[in-house]
Amino acid sequence: MTRKLPLTVILTALAIALAACGPSPVAPAATSFASPAAPPASAGHLEGAHAPLVHRFQTAEQWAREFDDPRRDEWQKPQEIIAAMKLESGMVVADLGAGTGYFEPWLARAVAPAGSVLALDVEPDMVRYLNERVQREHLANVRPALVATDDPRLAAGSVDRILIVDAWHHIDAREAYAGKLRDALKSGGRVFVVDFKLDATHGPPKHHRLTSEQIAHELGAAGLVVETLSTTLDEQYIVAGTRR
Repeated sequence: MTRKLPLTVILTALAIALAACGPSPVAPAATSFASPAAPPASAGHLEGAHAPLVHRFQTAEQWAREFDDPRRDEWQKPQEIIAAMKLESGMVVADLGAGTGYFEPWLARAVAPAGSVLALDVEPDMVRYLNERVQREHLANVRPALVATDDPRLAAGSVDRILIVDAWHHIDAREAYAGKLRDALKSGGRVFVVDFKLDATHGPPKHHRLTSEQIAHELGAAGLVVETLSTTLDEQYIVAGTRR
């Protein structure tokens, strides 16, 4: 007959075993602009070349300290990006991955007084912050909205320009996503993808960065006419796709 161990002996042994395992690992906090720490594998983080960087930007005020840091202007060069887009009054522009709204004042001025800016993001707290910024800075022609990670939710043929800054490397199934962008553009409309060079001092982990050639391929596969623009940006490149 098998002798059963007392319950106190079993619980003591279990406690010793758990203590030997040590504390659970946690992801470190993000420490630099657009270089967030990767979440654990259980949170959906994907490794490997060209895999999307899956990361949540849930606390808008925290990210605003980095995204809207005046020092960002030095390397982001927003005035050059806006000039490259050739915006005109009356145009409808979608800023995908608008975040805390760094580009919104630039875009709003460029298409005023008759144009509008769709400030789109996948994070509810970012959209909340964008709405507050619109009111605070009197950006009357900016309309924030929540979108899905796999769908910009733009009506067919509804926008003249689409801007995606520092966000293309976060997108999964990018060729399919590019197809949705193409459908949203008016004839002659253009999408501008601004992202980090492989040797940039800012940006995501290097194994999540994309070359301009890779982005050009993904936009081209969606049927857009693609070109990589000549710029003075040191950290980034601009790839533009035009709908015929």
